[in-house]
Amino acid sequence: MIPSIETCFRLMDKYEMLKNIRAHSVMVAKVARVIVKGLKDAGLDISDKKTIAGSLLHDIGKTSSLNSGEDHAEIGRQICLQNNLEEIADMVGEHIRLKNYSLNGRYSEKEIVFYADKRVNHDKIVSLEERLAYLIERYGRNQEGLEDAIRMNFDLCKEVEKKLFTPLDFGPESLAPLAANEDIEPGVY
Repeated sequence: MIPSIETCFRLMDKYEMLKNIRAHSVMVAKVARVIVKGLKDAGLDISDKKTIAGSLLHDIGKTSSLNSGEDHAEIGRQICLQNNLEEIADMVGEHIRLKNYSLNGRYSEKEIVFYADKRVNHDKIVSLEERLAYLIERYGRNQEGLEDAIRMNFDLCKEVEKKLFTPLDFGPESLAPLAANEDIEPGVY
């Protein structure tokens, strides 16, 4: 099942998503919606409902992981499965690191969620470079191997960016002004 926006907000409450994480998730959904609209306008078959739901719930496991230290993407995937949200579980589970991905394959909702998450730092839209610098400072812990893994993931994200924006009539630098016009509220669909 693909949850409505209203259901996503109820799940955020149920799993005690922190206010700042909720604000981040809403902004990720706004970025994702801009990209989905552009891809649909370009004639591509992408589900806006699935992408928005995956964006809103991509960090549903984060509050729990702050206490347990476990992988919040996997916790989120499990939460989705427990709530019969199989259609978005893999998006939530892969929002940090994409699996089974092809740069030449079809466009997918999970690519959009993966990319949109990397463009939002807290609740502000930033460049990939700004987000990378933040993540290295926050999570790199001066460990070369971990920092290299984060950089490699962002190299993939840059490739995803190229793929996503190729059919669009706007560039990555246009996301902030376009997303400012998006409204992610319960009852929208």
